[in-house]
Amino acid sequence: MSLYRNSAWFLKGVTEFTKNAFISASKRFVEKDLEVSMAGRSFMITGANSGIGRATAMAIAKKGGTVHMVCRNKDKAEEARVDIVKESGNKEIFVHILDLSETKKVWEFAESFKRKYKSLNVLINNAGCIMSQREENTEGLEKSFASNVLGVYILTKSLIVLLEKSAEPRVVTVSSGGMLVQKLRTGNLQTDRGRYDGAMVYAQNKRQQVVITEQLAKSHPNIHFSVMHPGWVDTPAVANAMPEFHSSMRESLRTPEQGADTAVWLAVSDAAATMPSGHFYQDRKMVSAHLPLAWTRSSSLEEQKFMSSLEDLAKSHQAH
Repeated sequence: MSLYRNSAWFLKGVTEFTKNAFISASKRFVEKDLEVSMAGRSFMITGANSGIGRATAMAIAKKGGTVHMVCRNKDKAEEARVDIVKESGNKEIFVHILDLSETKKVWEFAESFKRKYKSLNVLINNAGCIMSQREENTEGLEKSFASNVLGVYILTKSLIVLLEKSAEPRVVTVSSGGMLVQKLRTGNLQTDRGRYDGAMVYAQNKRQQVVITEQLAKSHPNIHFSVMHPGWVDTPAVANAMPEFHSSMRESLRTPEQGADTAVWLAVSDAAATMPSGHFYQDRKMVSAHLPLAWTRSSSLEEQKFMSSLEDLAKSHQAH
């Protein structure tokens, strides 16, 4: 089954996730969807100093939106901010330093952000990490899960109050096609049993993000939730984490701007706001979050179990 799943995924990838696939898909894009002013609207983008996050921040800055760049590395973030201000002419670009894998710090950051700012229209969960070997954060949580899942969950849940007070709130999460080969796991969330495969843990985390999006969309109908696949993109993260894939596919990989296109569309366009909340998107259209015959669907009971575990973990690692 896993051989079928992986083969089906790679075939889908070659036909849908490459640069050429984007160019082909873009022929049906409605240009005026992105011809909008975002002046007076505020956006938080995690991992905004490189790759897809930076391309997203740049695109939104050029539309006049206030951008809150949430980054781990202060020097890289400041450098990116200077470039974005210079190229966009928009000075409303702010840097916040946060490592999403440090759970208590995510709580603290969200609480202080809510005290300082009165509104947030759009949250874009873009930051992610792929670990080559199992590592734990200072609280004993596996780092990939802490960063890609628990950190994203805590940040989103904490900011919901602020989002719900704002006009046309949206939450966009940048996922990955790797999740198509993964069925939701409800146990062993820390991958502390069995062999550690960083790429598969990352893919599982991305499946978990899809489930979180679906579930939060049900419980918060006033916010438009979406999760998207950027395609196969040439970013520093991919080059570092998957060097063999990166070198063999380099010519076919999308630019960060092409990878960011659907995230920007979901964040700013009126067209995206009319789509149902809680769904998975690729190249500006709603697509299935499952491959045919791949047995990756989970029951509502399994999804509830996962969400309960997540809620318990979030509470037990709350900053006091």
